[in-house]
Amino acid sequence: MYGDSFFVPAMSSLSTLTPEPAPTLPGTSKPGKTAKTRKPRARRWELDALRGLMLVLMLSTHLPTQYSVPFGQPFGFVSAAEGFVALSAYMAGMIYTQRSQREGLAAMHHAFFRRALVVYSCQAACLLFLFSVIAFLGVTLEQHAVSDLMWFYLQEPVTAFWSSLLLIYNPPLLDILPLYVIFMLISPAVLVYGLKRGWTGILVVSGALWFLSLFGLSRWVYDLTYAITGLTVPYKETGAFETFSWQLLWIFGLWMGARHACVPREQRGSFPKWVVWGSIAVVATFFVWRHITGQSPFADGNPINYLFDKWHLGPFRLLDFFAMVVLLIHFEAWLKKYIPRPHWLETMGAASLPVFCAHLVIVLLALALVGASTPERPAWIDPALYVVSIVILYWVARAVLAFEAYEAERKKRATQQPLG
Repeated sequence: MYGDSFFVPAMSSLSTLTPEPAPTLPGTSKPGKTAKTRKPRARRWELDALRGLMLVLMLSTHLPTQYSVPFGQPFGFVSAAEGFVALSAYMAGMIYTQRSQREGLAAMHHAFFRRALVVYSCQAACLLFLFSVIAFLGVTLEQHAVSDLMWFYLQEPVTAFWSSLLLIYNPPLLDILPLYVIFMLISPAVLVYGLKRGWTGILVVSGALWFLSLFGLSRWVYDLTYAITGLTVPYKETGAFETFSWQLLWIFGLWMGARHACVPREQRGSFPKWVVWGSIAVVATFFVWRHITGQSPFADGNPINYLFDKWHLGPFRLLDFFAMVVLLIHFEAWLKKYIPRPHWLETMGAASLPVFCAHLVIVLLALALVGASTPERPAWIDPALYVVSIVILYWVARAVLAFEAYEAERKKRATQQPLG
């Protein structure tokens, strides 16, 4: 279920990535073609390790400890979310393009829909956990961190419940999965158009939507919807991530994945030297800047900060991100040769979706039980909470992978049994 790469945290393997196996869907194989005739695809250890690293960084940012600020955006004015979205789209573009070539467009559409359903099911389960267990603990223990996070649900539980299942109301921490559901649902049409008619028009439209989002496109759509339907969910509770902004990274990744599925590696070329050196200058500048000034490049209230805004994907943030993409692709072979192989991160990254959901459960429970981090908290709590959380996520990944291996072996034995 989870080998289909829902969450992928970075772009270092774009140039040579071997896609992971897409889920086997019943009734989608071509006549006369069985699973035994398909060549198995090897996992990319560096991809899984990067997933694991980004999951740890995400846990570090969200967990209410003293480590949330220093671990936020550690590489510059770019967070783990940008890498998750772009490389998840890259994997989707590569895997499902190859699937359409192998089994046809119907199978590709079916696979996208099934994956979106898996992600939606995870979102629904997390919402039910938030609205039941966390709401009860937060109210009982009078934790302001919880009541602030889900204030709309506590005021209007019925509206919040049905609108959250429709992906309209998206509480903090639970506002990234709805993006994936939406993007997975529109991806088949985008891929088909791009593969048949080219990607220029798609990329132009995507860039235009991103540009308009910087000037309030999402708010305009919300206001229009409110005027027509009388929607009572406040705008700020529809999710921090601006959909019209973040679709740019998804379309970019989808395009690269589809292209790499169709163009052999030796025909892709390399970056000009001036692009590589320019990217080094950009990444180095933003890295030093980030660690001198903190999470924001300028003081709070300075309008220039909007150019680095995370939720709208400000232009300088995109510049930093794309410069990192260039360097990770260019130096991929060197990085794989000289960076030690972190097996524990691989394990976590190989089960990225369940680990992400487990990280949400841990963070929500921490907010409900110990609350926000404060200087008055005993010094041992933060490191203990941090280490225990990572250990739990690691064993969640181990359990998921062991179950998947067991199921794969069971199905293999079943197919090998003689008929009659």
